[in-house]
Amino acid sequence: MIPDHSLRICADRGGTFCDIHASYPDPECEGSRKELVVKLLSQDPANYRDAPTEGIRRILETVTGQKIERGTRLPTNKIDYIRLSTTVATNALLERKGKKHALVITKGFKDLLLIGNQSRPRIFDLNIKRPDPLYTDVIEVDERVMLVGYTSDPAAADHAVQFDDNGKITKGYSGESSICGIDGEPEIVHGLSGEAVQILRKPDLKTVEEQLTKLYDQDFRSIAIIFAHSYTFPQHEIAVGKVAEKIGFTQISLSSQLLPMIKMLPRGVSSTADAYLTPILKEYLDGFFSGFDEELRGGGKEAHEGRHARVEFMGSDGGLVDLNNFSGLKSILSGPAGGVVGYALTSWDESIRTPIIGLDVGGTSTDVSRYAGRYEVTYETTTAGISIQSPQLDINTVAAGGGSCLTFSNGLFKAGPESAGAEPGPACYRKGGPLCLTDANLMAGRILPDYFPKIFGKSAKEPLDVEASRTKFDKLREEINAHSSSELSLDEIVYGFIKVANETMCRPIRALTEAKGYSTDRHLLATFGGAGGQHAGEIARLLGIKTVLIHRYSSILSAYGLSLADRIYELQEPSSAQYTNESHSSLIRRLDSMEEKARAALRDQGFPDDRIQAERYLNMRFDGTDTSLMILGPSDGSHDFEAAFKNQHKEEFGFLLEGKTIMVDDFKVRGLGKTFDTLGDTVHEELKTLNKRNVEKSKLVHSVFFDGVGRVEDTPVYELPSLKVGDVVEGPAMIIDDTQTIVVIPKSSAIVASRHLVINLE
Repeated sequence: MIPDHSLRICADRGGTFCDIHASYPDPECEGSRKELVVKLLSQDPANYRDAPTEGIRRILETVTGQKIERGTRLPTNKIDYIRLSTTVATNALLERKGKKHALVITKGFKDLLLIGNQSRPRIFDLNIKRPDPLYTDVIEVDERVMLVGYTSDPAAADHAVQFDDNGKITKGYSGESSICGIDGEPEIVHGLSGEAVQILRKPDLKTVEEQLTKLYDQDFRSIAIIFAHSYTFPQHEIAVGKVAEKIGFTQISLSSQLLPMIKMLPRGVSSTADAYLTPILKEYLDGFFSGFDEELRGGGKEAHEGRHARVEFMGSDGGLVDLNNFSGLKSILSGPAGGVVGYALTSWDESIRTPIIGLDVGGTSTDVSRYAGRYEVTYETTTAGISIQSPQLDINTVAAGGGSCLTFSNGLFKAGPESAGAEPGPACYRKGGPLCLTDANLMAGRILPDYFPKIFGKSAKEPLDVEASRTKFDKLREEINAHSSSELSLDEIVYGFIKVANETMCRPIRALTEAKGYSTDRHLLATFGGAGGQHAGEIARLLGIKTVLIHRYSSILSAYGLSLADRIYELQEPSSAQYTNESHSSLIRRLDSMEEKARAALRDQGFPDDRIQAERYLNMRFDGTDTSLMILGPSDGSHDFEAAFKNQHKEEFGFLLEGKTIMVDDFKVRGLGKTFDTLGDTVHEELKTLNKRNVEKSKLVHSVFFDGVGRVEDTPVYELPSLKVGDVVEGPAMIIDDTQTIVVIPKSSAIVASRHLVINLE
């Protein structure tokens, strides 16, 4: 029997499969932990209501040796933590199935989010369909503040209002007048960014209450509040938020709290996205928690004594947050973020510093990212036509995965973008689904039904149905050959679809590398996801990459990555300061103060000082431009943000604006609570001393189709658990385990390391 609060569970609920990684103390070896993997369909309503809960039930049965009936509330006394990544919010945004909500905005700006920024990404389209706004209704609040002074004043620092430490004015504005006297003396206050803010009109809270009550009576329970200049003066938003809370609104998204950054439009769109998605996320999480005893959510006797299991969630930026800090806005890339953390920490070697391309081939889509020593983060992304400003890992997604539907239209082979998902899934899933990429890999011999998880059919215990795939491909072959001048064989048609999917997966990789000035062939390819190993070799060859890294847990790496992720606590504050020699010390002092707050918050979460790190950022731009860059403080302790900014600006845009003042728009501190010590030697260090030997040809063979050589009837098949460290498998070959199939293509070889398969291409 394992000790109480010792079981660590990480669950990644994807579009097709839910992957779960668990570890617990090895009773036979003190100080080490046993690992357990569970893979099941994300949706199988005939057998279970929620996939992560069902997976955890199976793990508890295995670990405790006790039968637990489905539908029973699961005990959590053995659990240390549950870490969860989910695509619930992402899917709600893609499918437009979020919560009805209203926009509350400054009077005169009700159409701001509808007008947008006038960008026209498809300028030559003859029939442009603009995405509908996320909100359902709008109310305008008669409130207004303005900044004192004007943006392009060349002597802004000399003319600015001066305040003392208590926020009292010590020197009035001395530039060209921008101050409006309304009914007496103007009211000027000190904004959070350091700017002087004049309050022109305060909101009439009684009128606001009447407006919000009408919304509430129309069954609105979620609102997004966006006021002009609230990034530096949030008091009006906060006051209206309190009124909404008193009325009974359950979701109140304040733009000043979610995203205290200048630019009203992206701040507004992001806040409406949060109001749209967070209620859906909360409903899902309420259902998830209902499957466990009350102590998981902080109730019960053990919880009050500080011994309850923790629940943590993967945010879009690759960091873990607790329930109170998890929201729809932070969860849009929750699913793929775990995989990025997983491959980055298991594949990177600081001594050689070879950049890595991460290729996550899942059931519904393929996610591509790049890692060169630190996570590449973007602060504005567009998902389903909605531009969201929130820190997210820079992940490019393309609709090509195992569940991508295969069709023949107008003489073209197509793979995706439509997906069969988990319900009904590909034709071979025994649910009457359409032909998908998984069916093509099955027919090409790249999937062995006997070694694929037996989780299909009405009993959820049946293997893949090869005949269902064959029947549908035979019918499609007749259709294709009827439109073709030559007779194509079944293998040629099947592999034709695989080639189309491979090219589709290469497209976002080139966008992340060649389009940004990086040579693709100077990278390693780290591939993961359930279908990653089936496509890795061919994609590497198309891109000119010579080395592919496949982790032993590659098919569940998004779940495994959760076990390696750091707990994150972030602080961000607006600024209007110039970056000069005179202001440098005050900027650093403000970062110091924010860092101490972040460290204190992580200490309160139980992290000792030696497991807390902090990253400090300044959001910088040249004066007169509106494109800012979030600059990470130099690791050498020099605090020379200016040099770092100029280097990044030159790299990204190819020029510098010499002589222009550098402005600081935001301060940001990212506190990291480290959750693990080390993974030991990297795979690159291990390969230097590895004793390699060719493995004997396997007696188990399978008929597999390969590009260039055709079908190899006696392709050797090796079981990964039976291979020893140092074994070398020459292609063509197949390597399999319980959760994945790895294709070793001709003119390549696979080396077995302790935690990886390393495929080298000639």
